[in-house]
Amino acid sequence: MSSAIEQFDEKARRLFSHFGRTIVHRGELLRYPLYTRFLHWMVALFFILSLLSGFAIYSPHLFHWLTPLFGGGATTRFLHPWLGLGFSFFFLFQFLNWFVPMTWTRADSKFTHHIKEYVTNQEKLESEETGFFNGGQKIYFWSIAVSALLFLITGILMWFAQAFPRGLIVISFVIHDIAALVMLGGFIIHVYQSTVSEPGTFRSMINGTVTESWAWTHHPAWYRTVTGRDPRVAYEQALKRQVERDRALEAWERTQDAREQTSSPPSSELPKRA
Repeated sequence: MSSAIEQFDEKARRLFSHFGRTIVHRGELLRYPLYTRFLHWMVALFFILSLLSGFAIYSPHLFHWLTPLFGGGATTRFLHPWLGLGFSFFFLFQFLNWFVPMTWTRADSKFTHHIKEYVTNQEKLESEETGFFNGGQKIYFWSIAVSALLFLITGILMWFAQAFPRGLIVISFVIHDIAALVMLGGFIIHVYQSTVSEPGTFRSMINGTVTESWAWTHHPAWYRTVTGRDPRVAYEQALKRQVERDRALEAWERTQDAREQTSSPPSSELPKRA
């Protein structure tokens, strides 16, 4: 199954490569090709639109200010299921795109034992076994995948409520709302982790690249795979270069201070005010 998915995904990548290319500068690595970035932003767009229209339908009293964004209450109710289908459609392709790298491994199980240190940024470097995605990202992905499936099934039942028993529809409402809230919570954490917690992650979904320092810091095993170099050695070399730069800067500042002192006239030679 995984080989068939990989073949389909490779064909999709090649197809999208005709619409644009990702420029990788010196000191950078290709993280996400154009196809992956397109899917990511389409999923994000339709999720946000589904969420906003869903809030407007769920509680018109609290979120009545959202309905004008979609052309009014009736239009919001009409668009919401279609927006949900759009989200499910693009997420299906994103699921196929990331199915293989999101497979759970022993390294991910180890990651869960140190998830507190990861969330609080106590560790400067991730475990050397951390590959393209870490355990936290995989937990988020699979929770979204399950929630999206429930979101789709219950949404269809609610869309054609007349064709199903009333009790089933009531249960669908509850499950639909819970799935939406789970995805919303995951979405908030995802935005925080990709911006504030791990600077440089957000840009990878814009231009598709990350710096080598980002790679060896957050995904050492992936860095080793794509470069053939030891991430710990690269880290130590970067620290050494930083120390040398700091020393050179301090020496330059001392030289500048000495020049200023020698070029400045003594205070006794300064002209007096008239």
